[in-house]
Amino acid sequence: MRYFFLTYAILAVLVIGIFGYRGAKFAKPPIWVFPDLDVQDVLRAQKPDAFFANGRGARLPLAQTQPRGFNADGQREPGGIPEYEFGGTGYYTTGQIGDYFANGMPEELKLTADNAPALIRRGQEVFTLTCALCHGSAGDAQGITSAYGVPVAANPNAKLNAIPPAIYPDGRIFNTITQGKGMMGAYGPNIPIRDRWAVVAYVRTLQAAKASQPKDP
Repeated sequence: MRYFFLTYAILAVLVIGIFGYRGAKFAKPPIWVFPDLDVQDVLRAQKPDAFFANGRGARLPLAQTQPRGFNADGQREPGGIPEYEFGGTGYYTTGQIGDYFANGMPEELKLTADNAPALIRRGQEVFTLTCALCHGSAGDAQGITSAYGVPVAANPNAKLNAIPPAIYPDGRIFNTITQGKGMMGAYGPNIPIRDRWAVVAYVRTLQAAKASQPKDP
């Protein structure tokens, strides 16, 4: 038993000696077992910085740059975020009409036979960058994350195999992208509203392609 207390006392001294008292101040730099990016070469916008000739840490934007997500000319094109899109309670911003998820593309998209393909192409871009890692490039839930032990993501095409086919309304897919579901986080803060609808349109394209494939005999 005495060896137990002796070992305990030695360990206690070592722990206190290595990590010190919490909140204590020392003249020497602390020992960082896990630095966790405590020390970084970063610019502090409101502080002087000797790296630049004018000695200022605050830098002006580069020429021809613009806030992420906004269009330079203010046009409401795929990828742009018109100011009125922040917030709102209508179908365009929630995917719901009343208490129900609805189907169809919102009128705010102003889709025509000429610009609909551009929306789908935009949806493919966003889906590839944001969704395909988990859901797979073909929407078959065979994304790269499945090879690393991450639980299989939802398969947008799986519902097509049910009898009768069970397909989520467009508004529910939009809401899932916005709010997240299960282990999938919310992408509303990361993907503009129009881009979310573009993803919905592209998912419908994937489903249509899957449905048109010949059935196995």
